[in-house]
Amino acid sequence: MEHSNSLVLIVVATFVAAGLVKGVTGMGLPTVAMGILGGLLSPVVAASLLIAPTLVTNVWQFASGSGKRAILARLWPMTAATFLGTFAGSFFLTSGNSQATTAALGTVLVGYAVYMLLARPMSVPARWQPVLSPTMGLLTGLIGGATGISVVPVAPYLQALGMDRDDLIQALGLSFTASTVALGLALAFHGAFPAANLLTSAFAIAPALAGMWLGQRLLTRISPRVFRRMFLVWLLLLGSEMLLRPLL
Repeated sequence: MEHSNSLVLIVVATFVAAGLVKGVTGMGLPTVAMGILGGLLSPVVAASLLIAPTLVTNVWQFASGSGKRAILARLWPMTAATFLGTFAGSFFLTSGNSQATTAALGTVLVGYAVYMLLARPMSVPARWQPVLSPTMGLLTGLIGGATGISVVPVAPYLQALGMDRDDLIQALGLSFTASTVALGLALAFHGAFPAANLLTSAFAIAPALAGMWLGQRLLTRISPRVFRRMFLVWLLLLGSEMLLRPLL
């Protein structure tokens, strides 16, 4: 991948924006970054740039609270399934069919945005969780491995478990960490994670952390609900453009 001043500016701006969304909502860094970079670069290159900043911010998110052991004990089957599913889904991402991968990425963005805008809050009974948790983890991994976005269906599922906000943020961090590690290993396995991309990905850590810090500061000045709705509408428009790109 060639490096230029314009690429550096794009990467910095993208990860500041993605970190800001994550700081406000607790998720969204890979979603925003893949949405922007996936429209400018090939999806597999965009996914490789996500690895370092996504891993650092998600480990930080998971480690920031006091309920790590309880959350890990509760969600390890989902986490393991996410890891395996991500590795399996990566075969689609690295297939070389950029048009199909971009369309899949657009589909995920549109589906996630529509669901989160329209869906009513749900509750998952405890007796269903031993079966649903690994199932949701596997589906999340397959989608994340194929598109670089590992937020569905795990985010709506975890929100339906009735956790308090702090535990939910940590649980999301755990799931995203598993998918990021698996995606990085899968890209390396497929030979799609060259040293140049690794360096650029590492360079993106600082902008992502800066954006995350800014988002956490903004929480005291803006309505998270209004911000979330604006974010989802933007995802809907971006995903629609990706789906329509072959026709345009």
